[in-house]
Amino acid sequence: MQASKGLLAALALSALSSAVQAADEVVVYSSRIDELIKPVFDAYKAKTGVNVKFITDKEAPLMARIKAEGANTPADLLLTVDGGNLWQAEEMGILQPLNSQVVKDNIPAQYRSSADAWTGLSLRARTIVYSPDRVEQNEMSTYEALADKNWEGRLCLRTSKKVYNQSLTATMIETHGAKKTEEIIKGWVNNLATDVFADDTALVQAVDAGQCDVGIVNTYYFGRLHAQNPDLKAKLFWPNQNDRGVHVNLSGIGLTKHAPNREAALKLVEWMTTPEAQKIFADINMEFPANPNVEPSSEVAAWGDFKADTIPVEVAGKRQAEAIMLMDRAGWN
Repeated sequence: MQASKGLLAALALSALSSAVQAADEVVVYSSRIDELIKPVFDAYKAKTGVNVKFITDKEAPLMARIKAEGANTPADLLLTVDGGNLWQAEEMGILQPLNSQVVKDNIPAQYRSSADAWTGLSLRARTIVYSPDRVEQNEMSTYEALADKNWEGRLCLRTSKKVYNQSLTATMIETHGAKKTEEIIKGWVNNLATDVFADDTALVQAVDAGQCDVGIVNTYYFGRLHAQNPDLKAKLFWPNQNDRGVHVNLSGIGLTKHAPNREAALKLVEWMTTPEAQKIFADINMEFPANPNVEPSSEVAAWGDFKADTIPVEVAGKRQAEAIMLMDRAGWN
């Protein structure tokens, strides 16, 4: 009997030790490349002693993995890009509500799930890039105007298979309706100077090299390329400043439904919305902080101020399937 008591005590102590050890580590499944997130997690460990273990892959395999692992998942958090992807994770039922007043105080509602399933951490504008050698600023005005005849043979686009373009199209559907949006997209396709590009970096380089005069890209691709090549001639233009504003999307994070270390994971999320972490995360990624009280880096600020679209980012997910079908009908490959 005494031996049994001793065994039970040892088992209880072991369980307690394991619980404490588990709380000292948070596991993140991330679709962002390692060098863009490691400095943030290193800073958190230095501040709190909590280790952040992250596993990187594309967003679709990560979401499928969390779904398949179910209650046995080691993942506490899903970190990915684009409101469309986060909305999809929410629809798959692999996230749980954050229930954090800290997050709500730090991040505007348009950059959070209305069901509280995820929050944005950093913002990226999908805007117009142009050649100042061949385009005057007064020639440009809106995304929609890129469908006009004067841009025929002058426009470059990235493939419609990328979620960034699907999200832009989804918000246009929300603004204009499907019929008008399809007319705009067909205009874009008719104005293409070349086949669509696999990535934004190649598109910016094509504009710079004279292959096309204008294109649509995420700002951080432009920023990274400009950092590598300060002589880059291509520039950014902020469209729709007299109406709805520039399309803005985000990178964000959600708490998995079966997070083994919910409280520790939530503390990490809350910290990532604070000015301290926002500055690190946004600066490394050459993005805009999602917390409006934090200023962007000097490099990002140099691109100039702009009015952003106020449509909730989750619309990108809600209308994603509709957007994909519309883009296909319009001939955007």
